[in-house]
Amino acid sequence: MKSFREHLQIVNTFHELGETIEAAQFLIQEYGLENPNFKGFELREKAKPEFILMTTEGVLGEPQIIRIPENTFEYPLELMLNLLAHEMIHVSQKTKENLIEDKNEREWQAYYEMLFHIKFPQIPELSDFHKRFFAKKALEYYNRMGEGSELQLKYANQKQETDNLLSFLDAKTK
Repeated sequence: MKSFREHLQIVNTFHELGETIEAAQFLIQEYGLENPNFKGFELREKAKPEFILMTTEGVLGEPQIIRIPENTFEYPLELMLNLLAHEMIHVSQKTKENLIEDKNEREWQAYYEMLFHIKFPQIPELSDFHKRFFAKKALEYYNRMGEGSELQLKYANQKQETDNLLSFLDAKTK
């Protein structure tokens, strides 16, 4: 695999040529994020620094598309790779074989992946700022599962890991 710096150079070239979808497809292949349930990318409105929206869309059990902002690669590549990995988790969750119907569980799993890179260990680490942000988002979805629910019990160990990460990040900033 090419180095992160080489990936960044290639993605910047795609970006300068206005080839956002090609850049995203290149990253999916380079970082081993492919999934047979992935139908392709479509562009959406431009993102703003405070709000970058990517979505996985399609009928559960059918091939999925990922909609990405047309200016995706104006932002840090580490962040964009983590967001792409998040969406590819959703692609796999929406297959007939791995179908996860509960949105809270889907989001929990996808945010957890962004923090700990279990399925996609080759994805680069997020900044501490983004780790903190996404850990809090993960916990929002965990809390929506319902106090003491089966789902919360299923993910109790992962929740503890997430709480520990937040504590560690908080201690670093003091």
